[in-house]
Amino acid sequence: MIIDTHCHLDDDRYKDDLDEVIKRAEDNGVEMFIIPAADPDTLQKAVQISEVNENVYFAVGVHPYDAAYYDRAFLEKFIVHSKCVAVGECGLDYYRLPENEDDIKAEKALQKEVFMDHIELANRYDKPLIVHIRDASHDSLELLDRYAGKQGGVLHCYNADHELLKLANKGFYYGIGGVLTFANARKLIEVYPRIPLDKLLIETDAPYLTPHPHRGQRNEPSYCSFVAQKMAELSGISSDEIADITTQNAKRLFGI
Repeated sequence: MIIDTHCHLDDDRYKDDLDEVIKRAEDNGVEMFIIPAADPDTLQKAVQISEVNENVYFAVGVHPYDAAYYDRAFLEKFIVHSKCVAVGECGLDYYRLPENEDDIKAEKALQKEVFMDHIELANRYDKPLIVHIRDASHDSLELLDRYAGKQGGVLHCYNADHELLKLANKGFYYGIGGVLTFANARKLIEVYPRIPLDKLLIETDAPYLTPHPHRGQRNEPSYCSFVAQKMAELSGISSDEIADITTQNAKRLFGI
């Protein structure tokens, strides 16, 4: 069985067929799902989905692009919910920065401030982090190495930065998704064997980053099997073994 540790089932692209999407995933061996909150406007929807589906869990957080809308008090209303298993999606994303130098500094400072508060929140409530890092490895590593607690977390959609492998010794796992199946994923394929098996997680980031051979279509948790197959190939073990290893890893990290 597989746990999809990162799927945005609260996205509007599932509004008409969410039940079918979940059923299709279950039929393809996905036994549990974690919805990482990235938008305060859809957090309540994620909570509702978890309440009507026994095998769905959620996390509380704000994507770095929406750092200006971060409201810790709002997140704390939901973090004590029995189905909340983590803090995130949170982190740093420097991919789309303003052009003006002063605006760049202000945006980076805001993202760091909000990320640090997410880390504080995780430490206070003893929850793991779901971390988003894009073009910001050095700053992210510095903050996580300095402030993250013993509960660790997962580097969502791990970007193959060698430097981030250091976090394996600080309780962090590495979320592997559809990117591993892409023809241009040479860097990730090269780095992947260096990740300890007991630090690997499977995710889809659905509806984004659809794996081969379904690229260009809406992603969904049932496609975890394609990720597992590629991971098994690179690890030199069977897909069943990858499924079992990553499931145990996810249960250990998220306490489910």
